[in-house]
Amino acid sequence: MGLRLKQSSSAPPKGGRSRDFGARGMMYQAYQAQSDLMAPVKAFARLALEILRLPYPVFSENALVRNLSAAYEMIDRAGLTHTRPPFKLKDILVGNEQAPIVEEAALVLPFATLLHFTKDTAAPQPRVLVVAPLSGHFSTLLRSTVQTLLADHDVYITDWHNARDVSLEEGVFGFDEYVAHVIRFLEHIGPGAHVVAVCQPCVQVMVAASIMAEDSNPAQPASMTLMAGPIDTRISPTKVNTLAKEKPMAWFEKNLIGRVPLRYKGARRRVYPGFIQLSAFMAMNMERHVKAHVELFHNLAGGEKDKAIQTKAFYDEYFAVLDMPAEFYLETVQWVFQEHLLPLGEMQFRGRKVDPRAIRKTALLTIEGERDDICAVGQTMAAHDLATSLKPFRKRHHLQAAVGHYGVFSGKRWENQVYPILRSVIQQND
Repeated sequence: MGLRLKQSSSAPPKGGRSRDFGARGMMYQAYQAQSDLMAPVKAFARLALEILRLPYPVFSENALVRNLSAAYEMIDRAGLTHTRPPFKLKDILVGNEQAPIVEEAALVLPFATLLHFTKDTAAPQPRVLVVAPLSGHFSTLLRSTVQTLLADHDVYITDWHNARDVSLEEGVFGFDEYVAHVIRFLEHIGPGAHVVAVCQPCVQVMVAASIMAEDSNPAQPASMTLMAGPIDTRISPTKVNTLAKEKPMAWFEKNLIGRVPLRYKGARRRVYPGFIQLSAFMAMNMERHVKAHVELFHNLAGGEKDKAIQTKAFYDEYFAVLDMPAEFYLETVQWVFQEHLLPLGEMQFRGRKVDPRAIRKTALLTIEGERDDICAVGQTMAAHDLATSLKPFRKRHHLQAAVGHYGVFSGKRWENQVYPILRSVIQQND
């Protein structure tokens, strides 16, 4: 099955077969070769670090040794990982006792797992599906979002798999497949659940809600929260939006799509590699990342463990990347960021026209950040102009002051200002 890109002057040839596989295949192979070359260097650094950490005063009190130790740790940390980090969620206070959180796979599909965070509670809580973005990082990027939600909700999350670990036999995964997964997961959770989409999947979740409403699906969500998502990127375009539009689709196909090396289960699968996406993210704020690593070195050398632990925790997550299926990446770029199919009323799901006006029972909450430089103010709120059949009391918008993109769903303002509004909307519609 080939790509299902709408045919236009900028679209790549139908079928998505690469005619210059050698050139593009080498992109991933070159990355893998560099990673392999670094492996013995990192192994040596790890061994040296273990020796320098031996409990002898001559080591721990010597400034030169501390600097060497810091340097070796920086070398050991260099590079990316390609497996999902653990969530490591904190226990939740239930009544007067701490209740541990247990991760359970509620439903396992080739491209994603519906992950359920269970806990012992005396009374049932509203069921919430958190739809994580498929944009180069694992679902653990929403760890703090989930941690906050767990206090008052029975939480599930879409745990997307690394495409390089999915065999070609499982077929392709594009925009439609993403929407189908959202519908399937909501059906598995059952009627009356709520859905929270963070960033990129706001479009797919609105498509899913529209289709489920039109079909009178009993599992259509009771409420839908869209957080900092690109419903209509024509509104106040950001640098990210501009970059997505200034190149034709053939450029994305030629320069950003590679094939998984033969050593992995998903060998020869066409993907948008996670290391490329991470490079793009870092390039936007390179000075900040360089400064953070310089400070990390000084904190390690100076024995400031708490500061070092905080920085390491952030980059352990940030440098854990996954590959995206090429079909999903290309279709998202074209349909969402270039052609704006949803706000223009031209979006389709498996050949069916998507009509958000079908949504009548699902309450809508949109949330944006005042300083968001990825998804600008107004782009998510545009969902209200599409869901015209919803009564005013089922609609609400919140603009969070003084936060950027990540501050919408993580950090103190998320916990103290955004979350109470989300919780209230869920409670009112549960």
